[in-house]
Amino acid sequence: MSEAAKPNRPQFRNISITQIVGYRFPLAALVSILHRISGVLMFLLLPFILYMLDKSLASEISFEYFKGFTSGWFVKLVILALSWAYLHHFCAGIRHLIMDNHIGLDKDSARKSAAGVLIISVPLALIVALKLFGAF
Repeated sequence: MSEAAKPNRPQFRNISITQIVGYRFPLAALVSILHRISGVLMFLLLPFILYMLDKSLASEISFEYFKGFTSGWFVKLVILALSWAYLHHFCAGIRHLIMDNHIGLDKDSARKSAAGVLIISVPLALIVALKLFGAF
């Protein structure tokens, strides 16, 4: 193929970090990425949660120990992150199940269902946070 017949393709040699970080994902992509992150977070923390459950059910003394352990603010943040992961993963999973049935695959419906996932999961996580930190 001659040089004149080759199509001109853009060259991305000088991409700065601000262009990479400043890229704005569509809402559906953001929900999909958060769905994967929440799944990994739950998967990695599952052994820790099962260990704590096993030890807390062993005796009253171990239950009181873990009750005191979970009263710290950092542990409460970890519990809140795990609660958010579960709530988001559940809501996004329902969205994906509906999309598996070929419902809402067009761009507008996908954007609305992604927004719906965030509109449902974030307030639920805020309610969990309020309860966890003693607001009610």
